[in-house]
Amino acid sequence: MKKLILFAFMSVAFVLAACGGSNEVPEQPLTEFDLSQLDLEVDVQTVANIQDMEDVLVIDVREQWEYDEGHIPGITLIPMGEIPNRLSEIPTDKEVIVTCRSGNRSGQITDYLRDQGYDNVHNMTGGILAWEAAGLPVER
Repeated sequence: MKKLILFAFMSVAFVLAACGGSNEVPEQPLTEFDLSQLDLEVDVQTVANIQDMEDVLVIDVREQWEYDEGHIPGITLIPMGEIPNRLSEIPTDKEVIVTCRSGNRSGQITDYLRDQGYDNVHNMTGGILAWEAAGLPVER
């Protein structure tokens, strides 16, 4: 009987150990990320993984006071109302990711820029709220 209990215990332990691996997909190394595969809407984890790439520019379209309350490190601030007059600052040879507080204003700017002929522009879904909720770094 002791052998049966020991066998059952060992079997359960083996199954738990075999199934205990993480279901998370490992982050893709930056050198292997294909920027041409970015969707129109990009999640915060993808942005966090690619924001430091040479061919990526992340733009915050909130107002200065909102930016001052907390922003993604290294992000470029161009408030929404200034975008039409600052188009020359938005590159056509890089992937541009636009963000705001929740993804609403950045979605509007993404649409506006695409209407202006930019085909390299993407909206970060959820904005800084989703960024913070994911536990990603914020500068204040």
